[in-house]
Amino acid sequence: MTTYIPPGKRRPQSPHLPFGDRRDTPFYGKDILSVDQFDRTALEHVFGVAHQMREMVERVGTFDLLKGKILANLFYEPSTRTSSSFLAAMERLGGSVIAINEVRYSSVAKGESLPDTVRTLEAYADVIVLRHPEVGSAALAAKHARKPVINAGDGIGEHPTQALLDLFTIVEELGQVDGLTVTMLGDLKYGRTVHSLARLLAQYDVRINYVSPETLRMPEPIIGELERRGVKQRSCNALEPALEETDVLYVTRVQKERFGDPAAYESVANCYTVTPDTLRRAKDRMIIMHPLPRVSEIALEVDDDPRAAYFRQMEYGLYVRMALLAMVLGKV
Repeated sequence: MTTYIPPGKRRPQSPHLPFGDRRDTPFYGKDILSVDQFDRTALEHVFGVAHQMREMVERVGTFDLLKGKILANLFYEPSTRTSSSFLAAMERLGGSVIAINEVRYSSVAKGESLPDTVRTLEAYADVIVLRHPEVGSAALAAKHARKPVINAGDGIGEHPTQALLDLFTIVEELGQVDGLTVTMLGDLKYGRTVHSLARLLAQYDVRINYVSPETLRMPEPIIGELERRGVKQRSCNALEPALEETDVLYVTRVQKERFGDPAAYESVANCYTVTPDTLRRAKDRMIIMHPLPRVSEIALEVDDDPRAAYFRQMEYGLYVRMALLAMVLGKV
């Protein structure tokens, strides 16, 4: 009989991955712009490195794998979690960070173009992490940069490192991806996290439920792409029909900053709230995820439920971003 280990307590075995100068690896010097860059083999490699990063942080805290390397953290949008996660990842690896979180006070406010800003920063740094409000901005930056660019979110487009950490969370918490039912709840129109995660999940044998107001449905191009790839999908307006079969409940907030009309935002702002009562109809072995920040879509009382994985999800993100930085800089 297999003993069930509660979520967050598993310690999967990691393959031994030698650290050091590894410039023969497929990610050395590469940009991380889209989830389309990752097939299942690449995902297994990233997660194997992330496992080792987790084990090393738990044993020694910090180490000098990226000593002498510098990261430029260039954020055109406010960010707490993603910017802090990359900063912590680089410092855990022994590197340094140029943190630029108030772009409006920089040369950009004087009219400097994104390509010029990137070219300037790469004179000081070895890798650039970019958050920008416009779709395609990361690809534009990468086109003009000689150093690796990592996309930390481009408007309503993609957020590949978030999708990678989300998938890593599912693997760590449930031990598998194939055979699961993933329900995405909330703002699926503007939520770049669900766009990227859905496309990664298409590489697995999964079923995806989309639960949202009609005005915030998952974009048709993504639904069509997943349909062509054979993914079973269902859209509905209420959570109840999907909840009992759900293994992963991925909740997103309605993003006020994406709405031009305040009235349109208010009409959908509080459309769903996950409470302890909601979860009485959920599986005992399932997880609740959220990219954070949350507003009112998950009640605070849910935090005490062992199925609430969203704060563990943030920790998993540290290990994934450590892995990516080490990989693009040729150290693993």
